[in-house]
Amino acid sequence: MDKAKQEALGDELYTALTTQTTLTPFTEREADITIDDAYYISLRMVSRRVEAGEKIIGKKIGVTSKVVQDMLGVHQPDFGFLTDKMEYANGADIPVAGNLIAPRAEAEIGFKLKKDLVGPGVTEQDVLDATDYIMPCFEIVDSRIKDWKIKIQDTVADNASCGVFVLGEEKVDPRTVDLPNLKVVVKKNGEFLSEGLGSAVQGNPLTAVAWLANTLGAYDIPFMAGEVILSGSLVPLEDVKAGDKMEMVLEGVGSASCQFV
Repeated sequence: MDKAKQEALGDELYTALTTQTTLTPFTEREADITIDDAYYISLRMVSRRVEAGEKIIGKKIGVTSKVVQDMLGVHQPDFGFLTDKMEYANGADIPVAGNLIAPRAEAEIGFKLKKDLVGPGVTEQDVLDATDYIMPCFEIVDSRIKDWKIKIQDTVADNASCGVFVLGEEKVDPRTVDLPNLKVVVKKNGEFLSEGLGSAVQGNPLTAVAWLANTLGAYDIPFMAGEVILSGSLVPLEDVKAGDKMEMVLEGVGSASCQFV
């Protein structure tokens, strides 16, 4: 796929984002689309957001756990960029109308970096050494692809189906906890919904973050000190709509919540 085509598709996604409309999957329209194509499409979409005033503040890995892969029919991780406009305060009201299309909530572990990480060659120990603290996170994924009918190229092109995210206020040194065995409990509208462990994401959240650093490093994209890295959902995705409240407790770390309006 040539650069002009990649940019045109990135522009389509940006328009879909700003108008809350959906597109026919690119994998149905472009039979030869590759993950590399999808990545450059996403870069175009993200660059449009930056040109409009947003600032990149982190990166995310998604579709890391088997349960999420099975739900979406996508059997390898995706990757994308976080901007300041995507972040909501803990406990925030998050508008749906005019803001999101088909939101789904997922509970994650967020990593705050204190130094740069540049792949390839990043190890789990490198990630641990570069992390200032971890925190609870709700990521609200969303898709500009119609009816969430995505393959890996579609979600990578769509900036890893990024929507918005909420970070908990507690900050914990990851060296003091057993990351694979960190347990999260999620409630929806006050009722138990799901639970999961850190091991859901590639066996260890450190493994997932290292994979992301190395994958982006192959495109000459570093992790920067001060960035937030989202390591993937520990639980199944949950559809949300206006009126819903989501709460999570990451045992031994803290909590996060949000409600949709």
